[in-house]
Amino acid sequence: MFALALFFYFVLMVAVAAIFFLPSARARAVAMASGAWRSFASSWRRARHGAARTSTASVRAAGSAGSGALQFLVRRRFMLLGGLAVLAVPVLFSVVLRSGKTVFYEDAERDTDEKVEALLRGEHLVPPPALPPEVFATAEVEQVRPLTREGSRNWDVLDPDFRARLLLVYKVMKDKHGYDLALLEGYRSPERQAKLAALGEHVTRAKANQSYHQYGLAADNAFYRNGKLVITEKDPWAMEGYRLYGEVAESLGLVWGGRWSFKDYGHVEYRKLGFKLPRD
Repeated sequence: MFALALFFYFVLMVAVAAIFFLPSARARAVAMASGAWRSFASSWRRARHGAARTSTASVRAAGSAGSGALQFLVRRRFMLLGGLAVLAVPVLFSVVLRSGKTVFYEDAERDTDEKVEALLRGEHLVPPPALPPEVFATAEVEQVRPLTREGSRNWDVLDPDFRARLLLVYKVMKDKHGYDLALLEGYRSPERQAKLAALGEHVTRAKANQSYHQYGLAADNAFYRNGKLVITEKDPWAMEGYRLYGEVAESLGLVWGGRWSFKDYGHVEYRKLGFKLPRD
């Protein structure tokens, strides 16, 4: 279905470009449009036999308006083609990246890069040691992420593919960039999701069963420095870490919440092929 839609999309693009750039194609298009308009006008006049004079005036006015509109489109052809090119860029990227979907949508599925797969096969990583519970119950953590102390930090209930990618993110961030990461929350029950959603959109915009957390395919993470979690975005060190964290996560096939309009810098999720989130 996607391939068929993409085919017709580019056929339309080629046709529009031909009309605006090729005089012969434009003349043919104008002739066809004029012929169709005359046929329509003639049918309209016959249908409105009792008011022929009024109908004729209306048709002429409409024909003049249509001609003016066509001239306007021709004059603005470069602007229109620029807009179409902008629309075409995401589609082209989708084809190049073999994503199977356009990148207009946040929940587009991502194919797994062969190099990433090879790297994952060569790594057998284990989760880092669990941190003391009190680390997640400080006033700073509660202010930025309410009820974090109640979150699940059990790596075993995460999807195996997602867990492998996330652990590799942890390793790269530590070995290459010097940042220690800590899991704030992985799996989240529908009941807990509903509880967080009730706190307001500043906490989450997803209702129960509408988050990848409910399927073990998402995790919220923060930095761990000098025995404390560093979550605040006001810390330049943390913001640089989030930027690097996003780059590493995306390079391993994960979706980073820092790209969203609703910024969630510590969040990553895995859009697993064949899996669809339920929607209202």
